[in-house]
Amino acid sequence: MSAITEAVVPLSNTGRFFINGEWIKPTSDAVIDVVDSATEQLYFQVPEAQPADMDLAIGAARRAFDRGPWPRMTHVERAGYLRAMADRLEARASDYSAMWPRESGVLYAIATAGEPGNPETLRFYADLADDYPFEESFSPSTTSMAGGGFGLLVREPVGVVGAIIPWNAPLPLILIKVAPALLAGCTVIVKVSPEAPGAGYLMAEIAEEVGLPGGVLNVITAEREVSELMVRDHRVDKIAFTGSTAAGRKIGAICGERVARCTLELGGKSAAVILDDADMNAAAMTLAGAECFLSGQVCASLTRIVVPRQRHDEFADALAAAFSAVQVGDPFDAATQMGPLAMERQRDRVEHYIAKGIEEGATLVTGGGRPKHLKRGFYIEPTVFAGVDNKHVIAQEEIFGPVLSVIPADNDEDAVDIANDTIYGLNAAVFTPDAGRARQVAGRLRSGTVGHNGMRIDFDIAFGGFKQSGVGREGGREGLLPYLESKTVLLDGAPT
Repeated sequence: MSAITEAVVPLSNTGRFFINGEWIKPTSDAVIDVVDSATEQLYFQVPEAQPADMDLAIGAARRAFDRGPWPRMTHVERAGYLRAMADRLEARASDYSAMWPRESGVLYAIATAGEPGNPETLRFYADLADDYPFEESFSPSTTSMAGGGFGLLVREPVGVVGAIIPWNAPLPLILIKVAPALLAGCTVIVKVSPEAPGAGYLMAEIAEEVGLPGGVLNVITAEREVSELMVRDHRVDKIAFTGSTAAGRKIGAICGERVARCTLELGGKSAAVILDDADMNAAAMTLAGAECFLSGQVCASLTRIVVPRQRHDEFADALAAAFSAVQVGDPFDAATQMGPLAMERQRDRVEHYIAKGIEEGATLVTGGGRPKHLKRGFYIEPTVFAGVDNKHVIAQEEIFGPVLSVIPADNDEDAVDIANDTIYGLNAAVFTPDAGRARQVAGRLRSGTVGHNGMRIDFDIAFGGFKQSGVGREGGREGLLPYLESKTVLLDGAPT
Protein backbone atom coordinates (compact mmCIF):
# COMPACT_ATOMS: atom_id res chain seq x y z
CA MET A 1 0.00 0.00 0.00
CA SER A 2 1.31 3.44 -0.87
CA ALA A 3 2.51 5.52 2.04
CA ILE A 4 2.37 8.79 0.09
CA THR A 5 0.58 11.33 2.21
CA GLU A 6 -1.67 14.08 0.94
CA ALA A 7 0.30 16.47 -1.27
CA VAL A 8 -0.12 19.60 0.83
CA VAL A 9 1.82 22.72 -0.18
CA PRO A 10 2.75 24.46 3.11
CA LEU A 11 3.22 27.89 1.52
CA SER A 12 1.01 30.96 1.39
CA ASN A 13 2.23 33.04 -1.55
CA THR A 14 3.17 30.76 -4.42
CA GLY A 15 1.48 33.02 -6.97
CA ARG A 16 3.82 36.00 -6.41
CA PHE A 17 7.47 37.00 -6.13
CA PHE A 18 9.08 38.28 -2.92
CA ILE A 19 10.69 41.60 -3.86
CA ASN A 20 11.59 44.56 -1.65
CA GLY A 21 9.99 42.91 1.37
CA GLU A 22 6.60 42.50 -0.33
CA TRP A 23 4.76 39.84 -2.31
CA ILE A 24 4.70 41.31 -5.80
CA LYS A 25 2.33 40.30 -8.55
CA PRO A 26 4.26 38.96 -11.59
CA THR A 27 4.34 41.02 -14.77
CA SER A 28 2.98 38.16 -16.90
CA ASP A 29 0.68 35.15 -16.64
CA ALA A 30 3.48 32.67 -17.38
CA VAL A 31 3.68 29.88 -14.82
CA ILE A 32 5.96 26.95 -14.03
CA ASP A 33 4.56 23.54 -13.11
CA VAL A 34 6.25 21.82 -10.17
CA VAL A 35 5.76 18.07 -10.68
CA ASP A 36 5.81 15.43 -7.93
CA SER A 37 8.75 13.16 -8.79
CA ALA A 38 7.10 10.03 -7.35
CA THR A 39 3.65 10.40 -8.89
CA GLU A 40 4.27 12.56 -11.99
CA GLN A 41 1.29 14.66 -10.86
CA LEU A 42 1.19 18.45 -10.63
CA TYR A 43 2.25 19.50 -7.13
CA PHE A 44 1.90 23.28 -7.39
CA GLN A 45 2.63 26.22 -9.69
CA VAL A 46 4.76 29.34 -9.39
CA PRO A 47 5.06 32.36 -11.69
CA GLU A 48 7.85 32.39 -14.25
CA ALA A 49 9.89 35.57 -14.01
CA GLN A 50 10.17 37.78 -17.06
CA PRO A 51 12.92 40.36 -17.67
CA ALA A 52 10.82 43.06 -15.98
CA ASP A 53 10.43 40.93 -12.83
CA MET A 54 14.17 40.31 -12.65
CA ASP A 55 14.81 44.02 -13.12
CA LEU A 56 12.55 44.79 -10.15
CA ALA A 57 14.37 42.26 -7.94
CA ILE A 58 17.82 43.56 -8.88
CA GLY A 59 16.73 47.15 -8.39
CA ALA A 60 15.33 46.38 -4.94
CA ALA A 61 18.53 44.66 -3.84
CA ARG A 62 20.67 47.50 -5.24
CA ARG A 63 18.70 50.21 -3.45
CA ALA A 64 18.71 48.23 -0.20
CA PHE A 65 22.48 48.00 -0.36
CA ASP A 66 23.20 51.54 -1.49
CA ARG A 67 20.67 53.40 0.63
CA GLY A 68 19.10 50.97 3.07
CA PRO A 69 20.03 50.31 6.70
CA TRP A 70 21.31 46.77 6.24
CA PRO A 71 24.98 47.35 5.28
CA ARG A 72 25.25 50.08 7.94
CA MET A 73 24.11 47.87 10.80
CA THR A 74 26.71 46.24 13.00
CA HIS A 75 27.50 42.58 12.45
CA VAL A 76 25.94 41.82 15.82
CA GLU A 77 22.70 43.53 14.77
CA ARG A 78 22.57 41.51 11.56
CA ALA A 79 23.34 38.34 13.51
CA GLY A 80 20.17 38.97 15.50
CA TYR A 81 18.12 38.66 12.33
CA LEU A 82 19.94 35.45 11.38
CA ARG A 83 19.11 33.92 14.74
CA ALA A 84 15.47 34.96 14.40
CA MET A 85 15.38 33.35 10.96
CA ALA A 86 16.92 30.19 12.42
CA ASP A 87 14.21 30.02 15.07
CA ARG A 88 11.46 30.41 12.49
CA LEU A 89 13.06 27.85 10.20
CA GLU A 90 13.26 25.42 13.10
CA ALA A 91 9.56 25.94 13.76
CA ARG A 92 8.75 25.26 10.09
CA ALA A 93 11.16 22.40 9.50
CA SER A 94 8.37 19.96 8.76
CA ASP A 95 7.15 22.22 5.94
CA TYR A 96 10.39 21.78 4.02
CA SER A 97 10.49 18.05 4.76
CA ALA A 98 7.08 17.72 3.13
CA MET A 99 8.22 19.51 -0.06
CA TRP A 100 11.75 18.24 -0.68
CA PRO A 101 10.80 14.59 -1.44
CA ARG A 102 8.14 15.68 -3.95
CA GLU A 103 10.38 18.19 -5.71
CA SER A 104 13.67 16.26 -5.79
CA GLY A 105 13.02 12.61 -4.90
CA VAL A 106 14.88 12.52 -1.57
CA LEU A 107 13.56 10.13 1.05
CA TYR A 108 11.24 11.69 3.61
CA ALA A 109 13.30 10.01 6.36
CA ILE A 110 16.45 11.75 5.11
CA ALA A 111 14.64 15.08 4.78
CA THR A 112 13.46 14.93 8.39
CA ALA A 113 16.84 13.73 9.67
CA GLY A 114 18.51 16.73 8.04
CA GLU A 115 16.12 19.29 9.55
CA PRO A 116 18.36 20.37 12.48
CA GLY A 117 21.29 21.23 10.23
CA ASN A 118 19.45 23.96 8.33
CA PRO A 119 18.85 26.46 11.15
CA GLU A 120 22.32 25.65 12.50
CA THR A 121 23.84 27.10 9.32
CA LEU A 122 22.21 30.44 10.14
CA ARG A 123 23.36 30.24 13.76
CA PHE A 124 26.93 29.31 12.77
CA TYR A 125 27.32 32.50 10.75
CA ALA A 126 25.51 34.56 13.39
CA ASP A 127 28.11 33.42 15.91
CA LEU A 128 30.91 34.72 13.68
CA ALA A 129 29.69 38.26 14.41
CA ASP A 130 31.39 37.97 17.81
CA ASP A 131 34.91 36.96 16.81
CA TYR A 132 35.51 37.22 13.06
CA PRO A 133 38.24 39.80 12.24
CA PHE A 134 36.12 42.19 10.16
CA GLU A 135 38.59 44.94 11.08
CA GLU A 136 42.26 44.63 12.02
CA SER A 137 44.73 47.37 12.95
CA PHE A 138 48.29 47.58 11.62
CA SER A 139 51.27 49.88 11.95
CA PRO A 140 51.88 51.37 8.51
CA SER A 141 55.14 50.37 6.87
CA THR A 142 58.05 52.78 7.21
CA THR A 143 59.80 51.45 4.11
CA SER A 144 57.05 52.24 1.63
CA MET A 145 54.90 55.17 0.60
CA ALA A 146 52.24 54.22 3.15
CA GLY A 147 52.81 57.04 5.61
CA GLY A 148 50.35 57.84 8.35
CA GLY A 149 50.41 56.62 11.90
CA PHE A 150 47.62 54.05 11.86
CA GLY A 151 46.53 51.37 9.40
CA LEU A 152 43.35 49.33 9.11
CA LEU A 153 42.42 46.26 7.09
CA VAL A 154 38.64 46.39 6.85
CA ARG A 155 36.55 43.56 5.43
CA GLU A 156 33.38 45.06 3.97
CA PRO A 157 30.37 43.50 2.18
CA VAL A 158 30.93 42.73 -1.50
CA GLY A 159 27.56 44.27 -2.39
CA VAL A 160 24.56 42.82 -4.19
CA VAL A 161 24.69 39.04 -4.50
CA GLY A 162 22.84 36.92 -7.06
CA ALA A 163 22.44 33.41 -5.64
CA ILE A 164 21.51 30.75 -8.22
CA ILE A 165 20.16 27.59 -6.58
CA PRO A 166 19.89 24.06 -8.05
CA TRP A 167 17.00 21.64 -7.62
CA ASN A 168 18.63 18.74 -5.78
CA ALA A 169 19.12 20.18 -2.26
CA PRO A 170 17.71 23.71 -2.45
CA LEU A 171 17.33 24.74 1.19
CA PRO A 172 20.85 23.84 2.42
CA LEU A 173 22.31 25.45 -0.69
CA ILE A 174 20.28 28.63 -0.19
CA LEU A 175 21.42 28.87 3.42
CA ILE A 176 25.11 28.26 2.71
CA LYS A 177 25.00 31.33 0.44
CA VAL A 178 22.45 33.58 2.12
CA ALA A 179 23.69 33.20 5.72
CA PRO A 180 27.27 34.46 5.14
CA ALA A 181 26.08 37.07 2.64
CA LEU A 182 23.61 38.56 5.11
CA LEU A 183 26.09 38.55 7.99
CA ALA A 184 28.62 40.35 5.80
CA GLY A 185 26.06 43.06 5.02
CA CYS A 186 25.20 42.08 1.45
CA THR A 187 21.74 42.14 -0.10
CA VAL A 188 20.64 39.09 -2.05
CA ILE A 189 18.52 37.98 -4.99
CA VAL A 190 17.79 34.26 -4.65
CA LYS A 191 17.00 32.75 -8.05
CA VAL A 192 15.42 29.40 -7.26
CA SER A 193 15.18 26.42 -9.57
CA PRO A 194 11.96 26.02 -11.60
CA GLU A 195 11.86 22.35 -10.58
CA ALA A 196 12.20 23.01 -6.83
CA PRO A 197 11.19 26.53 -5.81
CA GLY A 198 9.59 25.61 -2.48
CA ALA A 199 12.61 26.31 -0.27
CA GLY A 200 13.02 29.78 -1.70
CA TYR A 201 9.40 30.63 -0.99
CA LEU A 202 9.75 29.24 2.52
CA MET A 203 12.77 31.48 3.20
CA ALA A 204 10.92 34.47 1.76
CA GLU A 205 8.04 33.88 4.16
CA ILE A 206 10.50 33.60 7.04
CA ALA A 207 12.24 36.84 6.00
CA GLU A 208 8.85 38.55 6.10
CA GLU A 209 8.01 37.01 9.47
CA VAL A 210 11.21 38.29 11.14
CA GLY A 211 10.93 41.76 9.61
CA LEU A 212 14.03 41.66 7.45
CA PRO A 213 14.37 45.14 5.87
CA GLY A 214 12.91 45.48 2.38
CA GLY A 215 15.18 44.48 -0.49
CA VAL A 216 17.68 42.59 1.68
CA LEU A 217 16.37 39.19 0.54
CA ASN A 218 14.47 38.85 -2.74
CA VAL A 219 13.19 35.53 -4.14
CA ILE A 220 12.31 34.89 -7.76
CA THR A 221 11.87 31.83 -10.01
CA ALA A 222 13.22 32.00 -13.55
CA GLU A 223 14.41 29.90 -16.44
CA ARG A 224 17.95 30.22 -17.80
CA GLU A 225 17.45 33.12 -20.20
CA VAL A 226 16.09 35.45 -17.51
CA SER A 227 18.59 34.11 -14.96
CA GLU A 228 21.39 35.13 -17.31
CA LEU A 229 20.14 38.72 -17.17
CA MET A 230 21.05 38.75 -13.48
CA VAL A 231 24.51 37.37 -14.22
CA ARG A 232 25.10 40.11 -16.81
CA ASP A 233 23.65 43.01 -14.83
CA HIS A 234 26.27 45.51 -13.62
CA ARG A 235 24.15 46.21 -10.51
CA VAL A 236 24.93 42.70 -9.24
CA ASP A 237 28.39 42.62 -7.68
CA LYS A 238 28.74 38.88 -7.14
CA ILE A 239 27.21 35.62 -8.38
CA ALA A 240 27.09 32.56 -6.12
CA PHE A 241 26.20 29.54 -8.26
CA THR A 242 25.73 25.85 -7.60
CA GLY A 243 25.05 23.68 -10.63
CA SER A 244 26.58 21.98 -13.62
CA THR A 245 30.09 22.65 -14.87
CA ALA A 246 28.67 23.54 -18.30
CA ALA A 247 26.52 26.30 -16.83
CA GLY A 248 29.35 27.34 -14.51
CA ARG A 249 31.71 27.88 -17.42
CA LYS A 250 29.24 30.29 -19.01
CA ILE A 251 28.58 32.14 -15.76
CA GLY A 252 32.31 32.41 -15.05
CA ALA A 253 32.94 33.76 -18.54
CA ILE A 254 30.23 36.42 -18.19
CA CYS A 255 31.50 37.45 -14.75
CA GLY A 256 35.01 37.61 -16.16
CA GLU A 257 33.90 39.98 -18.91
CA ARG A 258 32.64 42.52 -16.40
CA VAL A 259 35.08 41.60 -13.59
CA ALA A 260 32.26 40.59 -11.26
CA ARG A 261 33.00 38.37 -8.29
CA CYS A 262 31.77 34.79 -8.41
CA THR A 263 31.90 31.53 -6.55
CA LEU A 264 31.10 28.41 -8.55
CA GLU A 265 30.27 25.06 -6.93
CA LEU A 266 30.10 22.78 -9.94
CA GLY A 267 29.98 19.15 -11.00
CA GLY A 268 32.01 16.13 -10.06
CA LYS A 269 33.02 12.65 -11.12
CA SER A 270 34.46 11.62 -7.82
CA ALA A 271 36.67 8.60 -7.25
CA ALA A 272 36.71 6.12 -4.40
CA VAL A 273 40.16 4.55 -4.29
CA ILE A 274 39.97 1.06 -2.78
CA LEU A 275 43.42 0.00 -1.55
CA ASP A 276 44.50 -3.63 -1.45
CA ASP A 277 44.09 -3.94 2.33
CA ALA A 278 40.51 -2.67 2.36
CA ASP A 279 37.55 -4.81 3.44
CA MET A 280 35.88 -5.23 0.04
CA ASN A 281 32.45 -6.20 1.34
CA ALA A 282 32.35 -3.33 3.83
CA ALA A 283 33.47 -0.85 1.16
CA ALA A 284 30.82 -2.12 -1.25
CA MET A 285 28.07 -1.77 1.36
CA THR A 286 29.23 1.75 2.26
CA LEU A 287 29.39 2.96 -1.34
CA ALA A 288 26.04 1.42 -2.28
CA GLY A 289 24.42 3.04 0.75
CA ALA A 290 25.91 6.46 0.01
CA GLU A 291 24.68 6.38 -3.59
CA CYS A 292 21.10 5.95 -2.36
CA PHE A 293 21.12 9.51 -1.02
CA LEU A 294 19.02 11.62 -3.38
CA SER A 295 19.17 8.71 -5.86
CA GLY A 296 22.72 9.67 -6.77
CA GLN A 297 21.71 13.23 -7.69
CA VAL A 298 24.63 14.66 -5.73
CA CYS A 299 27.61 16.45 -7.24
CA ALA A 300 29.96 14.85 -4.69
CA SER A 301 28.81 11.25 -5.28
CA LEU A 302 31.58 8.65 -5.41
CA THR A 303 30.69 7.15 -8.77
CA ARG A 304 34.10 5.97 -10.03
CA ILE A 305 35.26 3.03 -7.92
CA VAL A 306 38.97 2.34 -8.51
CA VAL A 307 39.98 -1.11 -7.25
CA PRO A 308 43.07 -3.36 -7.44
CA ARG A 309 42.88 -5.34 -10.68
CA GLN A 310 43.30 -8.68 -8.91
CA ARG A 311 40.27 -7.92 -6.74
CA HIS A 312 38.11 -6.24 -9.38
CA ASP A 313 35.68 -9.13 -9.93
CA GLU A 314 35.31 -9.77 -6.22
CA PHE A 315 34.49 -6.13 -5.55
CA ALA A 316 32.15 -5.75 -8.55
CA ASP A 317 30.14 -8.75 -7.37
CA ALA A 318 29.97 -7.40 -3.81
CA LEU A 319 28.90 -3.97 -5.02
CA ALA A 320 26.27 -5.42 -7.35
CA ALA A 321 24.87 -7.57 -4.54
CA ALA A 322 24.65 -4.62 -2.17
CA PHE A 323 23.22 -2.17 -4.69
CA SER A 324 20.70 -4.54 -6.26
CA ALA A 325 19.27 -5.27 -2.81
CA VAL A 326 18.29 -1.62 -2.35
CA GLN A 327 14.52 -1.16 -2.13
CA VAL A 328 13.40 1.51 -4.58
CA GLY A 329 10.03 3.15 -4.16
CA ASP A 330 7.79 5.73 -2.55
CA PRO A 331 10.00 8.29 -0.73
CA PHE A 332 7.39 8.59 2.04
CA ASP A 333 7.46 4.83 2.78
CA ALA A 334 9.74 4.03 5.75
CA ALA A 335 10.85 0.80 4.05
CA THR A 336 12.16 2.60 0.95
CA GLN A 337 15.93 2.97 0.62
CA MET A 338 16.04 5.00 -2.61
CA GLY A 339 13.44 7.27 -4.16
CA PRO A 340 12.90 8.54 -7.71
CA LEU A 341 14.94 10.91 -9.79
CA ALA A 342 13.68 14.48 -9.70
CA MET A 343 12.18 14.79 -13.17
CA GLU A 344 11.58 13.09 -16.48
CA ARG A 345 14.50 14.73 -18.27
CA GLN A 346 16.84 13.58 -15.51
CA ARG A 347 15.68 10.00 -15.92
CA ASP A 348 16.15 10.34 -19.69
CA ARG A 349 19.69 11.59 -19.07
CA VAL A 350 20.56 8.63 -16.82
CA GLU A 351 19.08 6.14 -19.31
CA HIS A 352 21.18 7.73 -22.06
CA TYR A 353 24.37 7.16 -20.08
CA ILE A 354 23.44 3.59 -19.24
CA ALA A 355 22.96 2.88 -22.94
CA LYS A 356 26.30 4.55 -23.64
CA GLY A 357 28.06 2.35 -21.09
CA ILE A 358 26.70 -0.79 -22.76
CA GLU A 359 27.66 0.56 -26.18
CA GLU A 360 31.24 1.21 -25.00
CA GLY A 361 31.65 -2.38 -23.85
CA ALA A 362 31.46 -2.06 -20.08
CA THR A 363 29.79 -4.99 -18.30
CA LEU A 364 26.35 -4.20 -16.87
CA VAL A 365 26.40 -6.17 -13.62
CA THR A 366 23.07 -5.04 -12.20
CA GLY A 367 20.26 -2.59 -12.91
CA GLY A 368 20.09 -0.55 -16.08
CA GLY A 369 16.33 -0.14 -16.39
CA ARG A 370 13.20 1.13 -14.73
CA PRO A 371 11.89 -0.85 -11.72
CA LYS A 372 9.16 -3.12 -13.01
CA HIS A 373 7.00 -2.79 -9.90
CA LEU A 374 6.72 1.00 -10.22
CA LYS A 375 4.32 2.10 -12.93
CA ARG A 376 4.66 5.84 -12.36
CA GLY A 377 7.30 8.19 -11.02
CA PHE A 378 10.77 8.98 -12.38
CA TYR A 379 12.47 5.85 -11.06
CA ILE A 380 15.63 4.08 -12.22
CA GLU A 381 17.22 0.88 -10.94
CA PRO A 382 20.47 1.03 -8.95
CA THR A 383 23.06 0.30 -11.64
CA VAL A 384 26.63 -1.06 -11.57
CA PHE A 385 29.06 -1.32 -14.47
CA ALA A 386 32.24 -3.40 -14.19
CA GLY A 387 35.36 -3.50 -16.33
CA VAL A 388 35.05 0.21 -17.07
CA ASP A 389 37.92 1.97 -18.80
CA ASN A 390 38.57 5.39 -17.31
CA LYS A 391 38.40 6.82 -20.84
CA HIS A 392 34.78 5.66 -21.23
CA VAL A 393 32.12 8.35 -21.31
CA ILE A 394 30.44 6.88 -18.22
CA ALA A 395 33.73 7.31 -16.34
CA GLN A 396 34.34 10.88 -17.46
CA GLU A 397 30.97 12.65 -17.61
CA GLU A 398 28.72 13.43 -14.66
CA ILE A 399 25.60 11.25 -14.84
CA PHE A 400 23.79 12.55 -11.73
CA GLY A 401 22.01 9.32 -10.99
CA PRO A 402 22.55 5.94 -9.26
CA VAL A 403 25.12 4.58 -11.71
CA LEU A 404 28.47 3.29 -10.39
CA SER A 405 31.51 2.36 -12.48
CA VAL A 406 34.13 -0.13 -11.24
CA ILE A 407 37.56 0.57 -12.75
CA PRO A 408 40.57 -1.75 -12.31
CA ALA A 409 44.00 -0.35 -11.37
CA ASP A 410 47.40 -2.06 -11.47
CA ASN A 411 48.75 -0.58 -8.21
CA ASP A 412 48.44 2.44 -5.89
CA GLU A 413 50.27 4.70 -8.33
CA ASP A 414 47.95 3.70 -11.14
CA ALA A 415 44.90 4.15 -8.89
CA VAL A 416 45.91 7.72 -8.06
CA ASP A 417 46.56 8.48 -11.73
CA ILE A 418 43.11 7.13 -12.66
CA ALA A 419 41.42 9.10 -9.86
CA ASN A 420 43.09 12.33 -11.03
CA ASP A 421 42.48 11.69 -14.74
CA THR A 422 39.33 13.82 -14.98
CA ILE A 423 38.39 17.46 -15.51
CA TYR A 424 36.72 17.36 -12.08
CA GLY A 425 38.08 17.49 -8.55
CA LEU A 426 35.21 17.87 -6.11
CA ASN A 427 35.27 14.85 -3.82
CA ALA A 428 37.18 11.60 -3.30
CA ALA A 429 37.67 8.81 -0.79
CA VAL A 430 40.34 6.32 0.22
CA PHE A 431 39.35 2.92 1.62
CA THR A 432 41.93 1.32 3.88
CA PRO A 433 42.13 0.44 7.59
CA ASP A 434 45.43 2.38 7.78
CA ALA A 435 44.81 6.09 8.51
CA GLY A 436 48.42 6.96 7.73
CA ARG A 437 48.19 5.31 4.34
CA ALA A 438 44.86 7.06 3.71
CA ARG A 439 46.43 10.43 4.54
CA GLN A 440 49.33 9.75 2.19
CA VAL A 441 47.06 8.87 -0.74
CA ALA A 442 44.70 11.77 0.09
CA GLY A 443 47.61 14.16 -0.28
CA ARG A 444 48.04 13.06 -3.89
CA LEU A 445 44.38 13.29 -4.92
CA ARG A 446 43.42 16.53 -6.69
CA SER A 447 40.13 17.01 -4.89
CA GLY A 448 38.50 19.60 -2.66
CA THR A 449 37.48 16.96 -0.12
CA VAL A 450 38.91 13.52 0.57
CA GLY A 451 37.14 11.14 2.95
CA HIS A 452 38.44 8.03 4.71
CA ASN A 453 36.37 4.87 4.28
CA GLY A 454 33.28 6.69 3.05
CA MET A 455 31.72 9.69 1.36
CA ARG A 456 32.44 12.48 3.83
CA ILE A 457 31.59 16.17 3.45
CA ASP A 458 31.84 18.85 6.13
CA PHE A 459 30.31 22.25 5.37
CA ASP A 460 31.40 23.44 8.83
CA ILE A 461 35.00 23.32 7.55
CA ALA A 462 34.72 24.13 3.83
CA PHE A 463 33.38 22.64 0.61
CA GLY A 464 34.40 23.24 -2.98
CA GLY A 465 36.36 21.80 -5.85
CA PHE A 466 39.65 21.70 -7.70
CA LYS A 467 39.85 22.07 -11.48
CA GLN A 468 36.47 22.33 -13.23
CA SER A 469 34.57 21.42 -10.09
CA GLY A 470 34.49 25.04 -9.08
CA VAL A 471 35.98 28.28 -7.85
CA GLY A 472 35.97 29.25 -4.18
CA ARG A 473 34.67 27.55 -1.06
CA GLU A 474 31.34 27.42 0.73
CA GLY A 475 30.72 26.67 4.39
CA GLY A 476 32.70 27.36 7.53
CA ARG A 477 34.75 30.50 8.09
CA GLU A 478 36.15 30.07 4.57
CA GLY A 479 32.63 30.49 3.22
CA LEU A 480 32.36 34.04 4.57
CA LEU A 481 35.38 35.35 2.64
CA PRO A 482 33.71 35.43 -0.84
CA TYR A 483 31.12 37.88 0.50
CA LEU A 484 33.72 40.35 1.76
CA GLU A 485 36.00 42.87 0.07
CA SER A 486 39.24 43.88 1.80
CA LYS A 487 39.91 47.60 2.11
CA THR A 488 43.12 49.20 3.38
CA VAL A 489 42.62 52.45 5.31
CA LEU A 490 45.67 54.57 6.26
CA LEU A 491 45.10 57.32 8.83
CA ASP A 492 47.32 59.89 10.51
CA GLY A 493 46.24 58.48 13.85
CA ALA A 494 43.89 56.03 15.52
CA PRO A 495 40.20 57.03 15.17
CA THR A 496 38.25 57.70 18.31
